[in-house]
Amino acid sequence: MSGTPPNEAPRRRPAWRRPAFWLVLLLVLAVGAWWFVGREALTPDAGSPAAGAPAGWRGAGDGDARPLPVTVAIAERRDVPLVLDALGTVTSLNTVTVRSRVDGQLLRVHFREGQPVRAGDLLAEIDPRPFEVALAQAEGQMARDRALLENARVDLERYRTLVRQDAASTQQLDTQKALVRQYEGIVQADMGLVESARLQLSWTRITAPLSGRLGMRLVDPGNLVRANDATGLVTITQIRPIGVSFALPERDLPAVLKRQRAGERMTVQALDRDRRRVLASGVLTTIDNQIDTATGTLRMKAEFANEDAALFPNQFVNVRLSVDTLPGAIVVPSAAIQRGSRGTFVYVVGDGERAVLRPVSTGPEHRESTVIEAGVEAGERVVVDGVDNLREGTRVEAIVKGEAERAAAEAAQPGPRAPDGSR
Repeated sequence: MSGTPPNEAPRRRPAWRRPAFWLVLLLVLAVGAWWFVGREALTPDAGSPAAGAPAGWRGAGDGDARPLPVTVAIAERRDVPLVLDALGTVTSLNTVTVRSRVDGQLLRVHFREGQPVRAGDLLAEIDPRPFEVALAQAEGQMARDRALLENARVDLERYRTLVRQDAASTQQLDTQKALVRQYEGIVQADMGLVESARLQLSWTRITAPLSGRLGMRLVDPGNLVRANDATGLVTITQIRPIGVSFALPERDLPAVLKRQRAGERMTVQALDRDRRRVLASGVLTTIDNQIDTATGTLRMKAEFANEDAALFPNQFVNVRLSVDTLPGAIVVPSAAIQRGSRGTFVYVVGDGERAVLRPVSTGPEHRESTVIEAGVEAGERVVVDGVDNLREGTRVEAIVKGEAERAAAEAAQPGPRAPDGSR
């Protein structure tokens, strides 16, 4: 029988000998050549102004490229304070738990929860009658002993007269002198008991030991209170003045300690959580005596007058400590600072209204501005908005930041409009 043996599969021709293989290969080569030639024709030279610009801004030539609108700010020269930022907690300079100093029934409460009080204001009263009775007893005892003392003194004068007349012995005179001294001691002890009873009676009127703000009432009238009660009646927290505790890393200590050793005052600002509003201004008053080894920071405390009660105990604030001032520094908005593989740089609007990439060396930041130590001169225009689409040499249409903000504000204001849409 002719044909292929039963145990042998038919042989297939190699793929490169098939027509379909060469058709697919020619098609792939044609597409690749078309893509490469078209890309070279569409891409401008690296040295042309449009190189690297967004696709929407490329044209056949420099004159056909539309300028890219950007917002710029003027680099200016001014004195810049050197500040250190930290997180702080508002702390009361004095907090007192008002407790009863005697045992008794709480009769009346003369305060409202949360109200401000001054030192010496009456807060509460304890039933004074048991203490009035004790004072009366002590005063009665002292009156009796004073009478005995006066009688002993009279007898002492009599014994002196009798001794001069040889009608009494010297021993009797000495005994009478000792009796007088004994009564004098008893009267002096009675005076102490009277003062103690009077003091106990005065403690039935509970007054504020310092000025501040009251907390919640902890005991209601009618309850029995004791001198050793742990909870007390109410707490008073001093809020004027008030303190803010914060910590700075040890790398920032030399500048702070230098000012402190020179006896110079360092101002401190307390800002809200968003760092947008200054709540209060004060001065640095305390620097701790050791660095926390766990965090590498040193605790400090600032004091604020807090006349408007803007700071509240245990409130979280951002702290800004001013330690020095850089005179005549060149400052640009922090939004202009860019960071990339080339390092830190800004885009400056140069000659011909073209963007120029300028490497810069930055210094400390202050609020929304950054000090430029090298790379930008005062008066130059730096791009602060629209920088994402910029490349070296891109033509730009510069709009000064202040003018752009005023135009946006005017556009947002309601008002009558003309038929053409203008105001």
